[in-house]
Amino acid sequence: MTELQRVDRVYSYLLLKCFVFVCILFFSSKLSYSQTKFNANNGLGIGYQLVQYQNDFGFGLNVITPYFADENMAIRLKGNLMFNQNILDGITTWLPYSNVSLGLIGVAGQASEKIRLYGEGGIIAVMPQQKFSSKSLTFGGYGLFGFEFFFGEMGNYFIEIGGVGIGATADKVPTEPIFSNGLSISTGVRFFLQ
Repeated sequence: MTELQRVDRVYSYLLLKCFVFVCILFFSSKLSYSQTKFNANNGLGIGYQLVQYQNDFGFGLNVITPYFADENMAIRLKGNLMFNQNILDGITTWLPYSNVSLGLIGVAGQASEKIRLYGEGGIIAVMPQQKFSSKSLTFGGYGLFGFEFFFGEMGNYFIEIGGVGIGATADKVPTEPIFSNGLSISTGVRFFLQ
């Protein structure tokens, strides 16, 4: 056996050990999570959020389906009124536009009795104003990680951070800057219906 084959075999063995270790950690955390069931209302939810996509501020409403798949998944629909800051006719202004997104939520676990962790990914449709963009509709995708802080059985505060990618440009504005791309930050409150 050559030296290269021996190193390759040791490397493969170490990778296998790491893989087994990660699997053990994953399944043991799932077992402990399933034994301590999260005691939160997982019904239909309605919420309000403040958001920032890249440099654009916005606010909006969201609706979340009841959780399914052993209370580990849900679908969320969000709509936001956004404001794009740009220069038109030599004047700095904020022009409103809107976006709608539909995503799948996957519960990652809980940090404590009142804090749930989740991830979400989905599609987003942006409807820019004709004053700064020649496109009336642009599609893209988004992904985020979130934390829910339950203040009772009927509601929670949430904080989310992630990314949005749609490739939209304000092509009617000098320098044609991108908008609604990059870092996304969101916070809000959500109430669950029984």
